[in-house]
Amino acid sequence: MVITVYEYSKCSTCRNTIKWLKNHKPDAEIITVPIIDSPPSADELRQLVKLSGLDIRKFFNTAGEVYKAMGLKDRLPSMTEDEMFDLLASNGKLIKRPIVTDGHQVTVGFKEETFEQVWGGA
Repeated sequence: MVITVYEYSKCSTCRNTIKWLKNHKPDAEIITVPIIDSPPSADELRQLVKLSGLDIRKFFNTAGEVYKAMGLKDRLPSMTEDEMFDLLASNGKLIKRPIVTDGHQVTVGFKEETFEQVWGGA
């Protein structure tokens, strides 16, 4: 199994996610993608959102400085989905991290309970 993790190396949540995956999925090949330097494209984000079953708004890093500086809390409700995808793809700091996918399922953020359900144990 190949698992891709869109992450930021300075993010403790991302580091904890990778550690969890290595401990619970020792046979998996874990590929890390630096989300700030190489954010997923709008098309890749569409696929990730679709596989996750989540609303696109769940992919926004609402705690981030860029999100707050851009006033997105007030702007998102009037944006189209296409505009949201383009905005996320334009700046990796806007994307909630980590995003974990095996091409069939996707999780956003790190909650151990969710990881146990979605990614299972060793």
